[in-house]
Amino acid sequence: MGKLIVLEGLDGSGKATQARRLAEAIAQKGLPVRQITFPNYESPFCTPVKEYLGGALGEHPGDVNAYAASILFTIDRFASFRQDWQAFYEAGGILVADRYTTSNAVHQCSKLAPEHWQEYTDWLFELEYRRVGIPAPDLVVYLATDPAVSQRLLSGRYHGQEEKKDIHEKDLDYQAHSRAAAAWCAARLGWQTVDCCEADGMKSIEEIARQVWRLAAPLLDQKGE
Repeated sequence: MGKLIVLEGLDGSGKATQARRLAEAIAQKGLPVRQITFPNYESPFCTPVKEYLGGALGEHPGDVNAYAASILFTIDRFASFRQDWQAFYEAGGILVADRYTTSNAVHQCSKLAPEHWQEYTDWLFELEYRRVGIPAPDLVVYLATDPAVSQRLLSGRYHGQEEKKDIHEKDLDYQAHSRAAAAWCAARLGWQTVDCCEADGMKSIEEIARQVWRLAAPLLDQKGE
């Protein structure tokens, strides 16, 4: 089997950029690598996710409970695995994922009281990694950011057009709850954390990439053995 490295974080935390940088660095080492992204908006199996995030099932994240929302994302990930990257992974390839099952842990825990987070994450990982059968990550790197900083970056991404944000991105209370859930997940589930902020802004892309590489390199050394 190959290796699966996941970049996780709040909306606007730079996951896509850091996933691309990490994949490029791995390729430079001569190792077989692919970058994957979730949700996979190019897939027809992602349609339920797009409907949910677009507000068709409710205008607020809490309108769809944590378990129901999770199932929508599970379908997208399973289809991506079967149709796109299963053979590459099973042949020994390295996958760098921008979001994965771990995103459900972050975003859906935020809909639940903290005393239910362990129960929910146990259910989620049992469902996807054992019952559905997609691979569990070998490494999860959580890019920790201040929600206020993330929101500024998101606004820049959409050039101030707030209506382009999905129901997760535009809900500031939800983002704050997601940050608390992410910190809990990182501490309890064995994720590695990279602090991406300094003062009232983000560290440089290069500095964050260096920290991500330091965490991923030991796993890649194992791959080369």
